Amino acid sequence: MAHETQRTGRVSELTVERALLSRGYEVSRPILDEKYDLLMREPGAPSKDFKLVQVKTIRRRVDRNNEMVIYATNGRGVPYVAEDVDYIAGVEGTTVYLVECTGLKEYWASDEAAARKWRKFD
Repeated sequence: MAHETQRTGRVSELTVERALLSRGYEVSRPILDEKYDLLMREPGAPSKDFKLVQVKTIRRRVDRNNEMVIYATNGRGVPYVAEDVDYIAGVEGTTVYLVECTGLKEYWASDEAAARKWRKFD
């Protein structure tokens, strides 16, 4: 039986895939485990212009005014950097936020700030 975190992670990956596919993006997954979870290409982008995406589930921090946080580290606690992935996709329920990867361990935002600085897919 799969561990709960594996199940949650897989549901988040499928949520991102659905959000992108429904908007005309091309989406692919690696056959073997890689540093990224998905490849995406925006509609109309050149055929070789795929972006690497790492998917993470958003957490709400009640001790920080219920702000969203995306923990953008691998299993060893090392943050993803631009050489690893282009975007971190944060998932909360059926909402997806695309955040440019800048090497942070955590990406924080209130709902209002996320609407301004992250790309949102409902």
